[in-house]
Amino acid sequence: MAQAREVVFLLLPESLILDWAGPAEALRIANDILLAQGQAEPFRLRYVSPLPQTMSSVGVAIAGLEPLPATLPLPTWVVVVGQPGPFIDVESPAMRSALEWLSGLRLQNGTLELLAICAGTVLAAHAGLLNRRRATTHHQHLEELQSVAPTCQVVSNRVFVEDAPVFSSAGVTTGIDLVLHRIGALCGPALAAQVAQTMVVAMRRGPQDPELSPFLSYRNHLHPALHRVQDAIGSAPANDWNLEAMAQVAHTSPRHLTRLFVEHAQVAPLAYLRQIRLAVAQSALRSGRNVTQAAEMAGFGSDTQLRRAWRQFGVHGTPSQHQA
Repeated sequence: MAQAREVVFLLLPESLILDWAGPAEALRIANDILLAQGQAEPFRLRYVSPLPQTMSSVGVAIAGLEPLPATLPLPTWVVVVGQPGPFIDVESPAMRSALEWLSGLRLQNGTLELLAICAGTVLAAHAGLLNRRRATTHHQHLEELQSVAPTCQVVSNRVFVEDAPVFSSAGVTTGIDLVLHRIGALCGPALAAQVAQTMVVAMRRGPQDPELSPFLSYRNHLHPALHRVQDAIGSAPANDWNLEAMAQVAHTSPRHLTRLFVEHAQVAPLAYLRQIRLAVAQSALRSGRNVTQAAEMAGFGSDTQLRRAWRQFGVHGTPSQHQA
């Protein structure tokens, strides 16, 4: 894992508590999972504000907030969240201070990125951060966003929109979807799936996730035995997996495991394994590995097995054509 990433939540008067608490919990869980595996925490969470204490949207006071930092370490995600109401009032001294701070950010893909959740996108627009970018917000604020940022391409009816280094979501629970997607991009989709499982939320696909990504599309269930098997395969896809080995992880018989997979994940266990391995091979090819290396990393016995799975699941082109 690379250097830990600062995640700076900007909290303002009446900030919608689920806009930031849900994503913060997802990041905390990701840290806990990796710590339990003996790895370093990938995220350091901070909470900043123009005020040392502010009231949340549900009437609970949030105290001990850091002042707006003059500088930010790299890499950092700045998370801006919304407030209740039909429009965002930016005339108070606290809001003006926050907008001045935001407008001074020099966003850059991979180093200083903005995550705007719900009407936080409108705040980002007021700070001049969305000019000529694609973004979304809560459906109640779409017209307001377009009015504040006329050159922004406002996207409606979307869970979230990526236009790196700006990432925006439609609001409230979709902030969790956005952060799960960002965890997956940074730490791998297997970890994002484990976080979603721990939070007992459905794992939605994001705008850049392939429709058939097995890391995502077969995890929308709550069966603990299947999650154990999927976690084990995702963590070590190159292991010598067969139906019997999977069944041992699930503490059930191979025949019963097959029934559970088909009923709850809508896929047979060995087909799931092949698709996970195929996704790993594709990632390896995109990162510069050759076909033989990609096949070995993914657990395929040979280049031929990789090519056979490639054809079986209808991936466009050939493995060689997907090399970086």
